[in-house]
This record gives sequence, structure tokens and C-alpha cells, in this order.
Amino acid sequence: MPDAWRTPHSAVLALLAWLAGLAALQQCARLPEARELAAVLLLAAALAGLALLRPRAWPRGLLLALSLGLLAFGQGAWRAQQRLDQALPAAWEGRDLLLSGRIASLPQAVQGQGGLPGRRFVFMVERAEDPQRSAEPQVPPRLLLSAYAQPGVPLPDWRAGDHWQLLVRLRRPHGLSNPHAFDYELWLFEQGLRATGVLRPGGHRLLEAGGAWRIDRWRQRLRDAIQRHVPDPGAAGVLVALSLGEQAAITRTDWSLFRDTGISHLVAISGLHITMFAWAAGWAVAGLWCRSARSCLWLPAPRAGLWAGVGVALAYALFSGWGVPAQRTVWMLLTLALLRQLGLRWPWPLSLLLAACVVTAIDPWAISQAGFWLSFVAVGLLMASGPGLLPPGWRAQLGAALHSQWVATLGLAPLTLLFFQQISAVGLLANLVAIPVVSLLITPLALAGSLVPLLWDLAVLCLQGLMLWLRWLAGLPWAVWHVPVAPLWAQVCGLLAALLLVLPLPWGSRLLGLPLALGLLWPAVPRPAPGQLELLAADVGQGTAVLLRTANHSLLYDSGAQYTPQADAGQRVLLPLLRALGVRELDLLLLSHRDQDHVGGAAALLAGLPVRALLSSLDEGHVLLAAGAPQRRCERGLRWRWDGVDFEILHPQPADYRREAVKPNALSCVLKVRAGARGVLLSGDIEAAQEQSLLGLPQLPSDLLMLAHHGSQTSSTPAFLDAVAPRQAFVQAGYRNRFGHPAPAVLARLQARGVPVWNSADCGALRWRSDAPEPSCQRELGRRYWQRTAVVEREVGLSGADDQGF
Repeated sequence: MPDAWRTPHSAVLALLAWLAGLAALQQCARLPEARELAAVLLLAAALAGLALLRPRAWPRGLLLALSLGLLAFGQGAWRAQQRLDQALPAAWEGRDLLLSGRIASLPQAVQGQGGLPGRRFVFMVERAEDPQRSAEPQVPPRLLLSAYAQPGVPLPDWRAGDHWQLLVRLRRPHGLSNPHAFDYELWLFEQGLRATGVLRPGGHRLLEAGGAWRIDRWRQRLRDAIQRHVPDPGAAGVLVALSLGEQAAITRTDWSLFRDTGISHLVAISGLHITMFAWAAGWAVAGLWCRSARSCLWLPAPRAGLWAGVGVALAYALFSGWGVPAQRTVWMLLTLALLRQLGLRWPWPLSLLLAACVVTAIDPWAISQAGFWLSFVAVGLLMASGPGLLPPGWRAQLGAALHSQWVATLGLAPLTLLFFQQISAVGLLANLVAIPVVSLLITPLALAGSLVPLLWDLAVLCLQGLMLWLRWLAGLPWAVWHVPVAPLWAQVCGLLAALLLVLPLPWGSRLLGLPLALGLLWPAVPRPAPGQLELLAADVGQGTAVLLRTANHSLLYDSGAQYTPQADAGQRVLLPLLRALGVRELDLLLLSHRDQDHVGGAAALLAGLPVRALLSSLDEGHVLLAAGAPQRRCERGLRWRWDGVDFEILHPQPADYRREAVKPNALSCVLKVRAGARGVLLSGDIEAAQEQSLLGLPQLPSDLLMLAHHGSQTSSTPAFLDAVAPRQAFVQAGYRNRFGHPAPAVLARLQARGVPVWNSADCGALRWRSDAPEPSCQRELGRRYWQRTAVVEREVGLSGADDQGF
């Protein structure tokens, strides 16, 4: 072993360089080309060779660290390119294909539009055919498929391991792109799912049932048994998640409760559960091993317990579905066990760093996941905060447990704020009860219930008691603290503050961390200057949601769609986005009309955020009007001014409400906003007749136009476009939506007038400022190599009183 590697600080530097190389790769907008990759690897080899010629340890250690960092970057880029090459070619998107293969995961229950039941599963492709026989399809080996029931036709009995022939329609990976939001495309990329698809009616046929010995069949039988035995779907979902790692079984309401009380890490197969079972198995095996002198002569009891614990961790991780968090834990435990087996008593930071490097060598994209950092930082904090052995006496042990929980809660708070922009103020109290109850009672009972089903009833009783405690905590004032996204310097200071507060240092030194944390806990929220306007058109798929902000006010125009009965744009997109931007309340929620793609997320917004006023064209008696916020009807002539920015309703007129059988689109609220010399026109879903009624209004000309009805050919008439005379336009439409929005004819009209068009399917969230020349696209600002390459419409043309307010 080179001398540089015997020096702890040199080894730490080299391992950090490996992680830094992978982290740098994840920030790349594109992967290096073959020539660039070859240059990186040659440079890594040259630095390694130069290090061997250096007589001094420090230069050698530095050169080896640089070489290892470049090697990590290069091998990660090579593996990423291999995965990118598996992507579905664009030519095969939206075409019916006949696939043969195997269901490679537990089918998860999902709901489609209108509440139709469905199943979602990973499908391993063995053969692909084109029913039209035009060519041989190029299909990725792993797909994420969804199957939905047809009215009057039950779903087949989808079971893991079965071989099926399926008629599917595929599309390339695509997710919504909003600031500070979950990256669905990265999740698909890490899982190796290079296309998603939907089963077409009548094209499925069972080829062969899977073998009864397969572990997936055992897992599915256990899930079905739990769901049959436990009548409460919520309780059954939690037991399934704890037993099998199927987090989708937990209801949306329960997930929200677990997240708000800071125990969401406990209700999935996490590193804590796997490590707990490994420790218990190791302790039991070591105790029994000591009873045999012959066994101890062959293998010392501590080593026997060590490897028994690793074996149990591996078995539990496999049975729980071999998810990415479980894999990380197994590789970490295996690495630490190998160090112990080899007799290398490295300092704990070096051991933990080595485990992190092993995990990222196996899964280079783990470094981009919040769970990776939370897991390793939690272990590191506990190692750094004090001794690992429990003191004698139950009081001392209780104090040590409280201290460990305090360290984990306080030390992980900055990371929780960075990743999720929220922290549970009751998390410490919740975890003090939840950790022993979930880890020592509910999880073992859920697993043991596979042998004695009556134990599931006892697990449900424990779970019901825990839920009562959590609901009481969640109902306390300030139970959850949401903070906006802080700048990078404040994030770094916040992490340093947490480290100072939990390390075993004198309290005078620890208190230095408090001022360092202020920038993360109370970040300054950027706002437009007085007289200026900022517009953010959120990426909500096929729907409308536009945030308008002035210096001191916020208005949300529409609230996106309801995707399924259990999911909508308000809960999934808009609430996290508003909180990340520092919008603590809406001065006005404007709902243009009653169509679900415009008001589908309103209920979640009204429940999750203070709304000072509601302006809409909704019918009297509409359920959203019962929310309690002050209400007013959209009518032409309604004006107000906020911070020097003028707002005015141009449509509908009072007489429009008195017409019989009027379409909802005809009542869409049209909003004109003017900030200085620049204006924005938000047109809802008005059609040609309503556009005609607006012609001649002096307020109509605008710099930025939202295309009416998502770019439908029923709107954006030539006369209307000439009257508005926009310099730029945008459209909010879903990727490959079934309506064909935006219509090619509409895009052609705008192209003929030299008006660039930004489509949310390609642009993601669009940001426009009255003091900036052009809008910016989230997909361009946050471009990463795994994201779908967008075809931007603007490049190709086709595919009242001052401060009065409400």
C-alpha cells in the first residue's frame, strides 16, 4: 500500500475527491463526448503515474486524489451514456407496440382520470414487435407501464413474475419541470426506466405464470394476505410499506401526516430498519456462538455475529424489494464489515467515507438523492456526537437515547430544509415515540404476521395509538415550519451551524452556530421592485396556473388540474412551489372558469395556504365558493393597483352571466396586467366569439400573451392576434397531450407574425419579468444530461385604487 494511503488525511482527501467527481458529473448539462471522455481518463492515468514518481506524501496524496476524482467523473459519464443509449427513440413514441416479457415488480394500485382503478409495474422486455410490421422496434429493456380498467371490464390479475404479451403505447421519460421541485426524470433514470407507457385495451395475453419460488411471488402473497386480513386500507398500507417496502400503499393523507411530524423515514424500508435487524441478528448469533467452544475456535463469535448481521440485512433488503435505499444500506454494512474483517481500525469518518464511495461506485446517481445524504449524515452525526457503547443503567441509557435523538433531529434539520423546504417543529417529540414503536413493535409484528396472522391485529392496535399521538402533534400551532429556498452561501453556513451545534464542543463554541444558521432559517426572499411585475407560469401539465408577484402582493391565476381523485396540481406542484418561493399567503386566487384543468388544485390551495380573496366566474353554489375566503365575480371594468402595477378584468361582461346554456369557456376571466410600459394578457379558455367581443379595447395590446385554451384552434384568431400584437407568447399544455395542443395552425399564425412561443411541455416553468427582455425556461436554466432534449417552439415555430386590492 502506498505511503499516501497510510496517511489518514490523504485517504480522506482521495475519497472526498471521488464523491466530488461524481457530484460534478451530476451538474453537467450534457455528457462528455468520446474524445472529451478519453481526455479525462488519460489525464487521470497521467496524474496517477506522476504520483508514483513523487517522493513526498502530500504531493502524492494530492495527485492521487485528483486522479481518483477524474476517474469517478469518467466512469460515471461512461455508465450514464450507456443508460442514455437505452432510451426509446422518438420515432416510436405514441405508436402501438406488441411486447412480450415479465412483470418485474409488485404491481401497485393507482387511479386514473375519473377514478378508474389501475395497476403500475416494471416490465422487463424480452421481445418487441410492430403490429404494422413496418420495422423492428427499438425498446428499452425496462419499462414502467400502467394499466387502467375499462368501464365494465375488470383488471386482469397482474402478478409479479408472470410472463405477458401486452399491447402498449410508449413515450420517452418526461416529468414536470419547476423550480426546486422533485426531478421525476432523474428518478426514472436512476431506476433504469428509459420509457413509460400505457396498456391499450384488448391486447394483453398471459403467456406463462411465474414460478412459485420467486421472491416477488412471496412478496405479493404477503401483501395480498395483509390487505385481506386488515380491513382498514390506511393501516394495511402502512403494514405493507413496513414489510415489503411498497411506499405507494400508504394513503396520501397518512403520508402528509408522517411528513409533517418528521417520521416519514420510519414508514418505509429505510437504513434504520435494516440496520436494526442486522444488529439484532448479529447480537443473537454472537450470543449463541459463544456457547460452542468448537465454533469459537473455527470463527470468533464477534466475527460470526458480524457476518450474520450482514446476511440478515441482505435477506431483508431483498425481501423488501431491493429498493435503492435498501441497497445503499447493505453496501454500507458490507463495507464496514469487510474493514472489521481485515483488521483495519480506521477512524469512523474514513470508514464512513469509504462506505459512501462504495455505494456511489455501484450506483453513481445515489449522490443526487436526498436519502443518500440524510442516511450518511445521520450515521456520521451519531458517531461524532459521543461514544458508541451504551452506559450502564437504564437512566443513563435513556439519557443516551434522548441525546442521540436530539443530535439526529438537530443535525439533520439543515439538510431537511435544503431538500424539502420544511422542518417539523414537533419532529423530536414524534420520533421519541415513533422510533421505538415502529422499529421495535410495529415492524417486527408486521413481519411476524406472515407466520401468525393474528399478530397483524396487534400491529394495527399499536399503529392506531401512534396515529393518535401524531395527529395531536400535527394539530399544534407551528407544528410545521416552511422556509423559502436559501441562497448557496446560506445553505453552506447552515450546514456548518448544525455541525457546530452537535459536536461535543464547549457550549461557547457551539453557540457560534446560531448566527450561522440565520441565513438558512430566515432567508431574504427576492421580490420585484415597486412598479415591476414578475410572472411564473408553472409547469402543471395540461392545465393553467400562473403566479403574478409585485413588490408586496401575490396573485395566482388558476390552480392547475386534478390528475386523479387523490392527486392534483395544487398539492403536488403549487403548494411546494409557493413555499419554496417564500409566498406565505395569496392576496388573490383568480379562477378563470370551472373546468377541472383550471380549478382542479384550488381545494388543496385553499386548505394549505391563507387566501385573502377569491375572484372567479364560478356558478353560485360551487363547492369552492364555500371555502370562506371573501369572494367577488369577474366582470369587465374591475380594476385595482398593487405596488404601482395595474390589474384589470376585460371579460366577461355582466350580461354574459345571464345567458342560458353558456359554455364555461365563454365565461373565462381575462386579466390584463400592466407594469410601466409593458403588459401581460391572460386569456383563460376564451374562444373566437369572446375574442371578437374584445376587439377594439384600448387595453388589449400586450407584450406577453398567454394563448387561449392551451393553444386550441378554436382560439387565437388572426384578428385577435393583430389586436393584441404580442411580442412573445406562451402556452401551458401537457407533453404529448391527447388534444394536440398547441394546434399547428395557431403556431403557424404566430410564426407568420414573428412571435416566439414558449410551450410548458418543452420549457417547463416559464419566468417573465417586466424589467427583462425575454422569458427564461426552467428546463434551460436547470438543464441536466438525463433530461429529455426539448424541441422549443420559439426555435422551430411548430410542434380601482392604489394598493386597495382584495
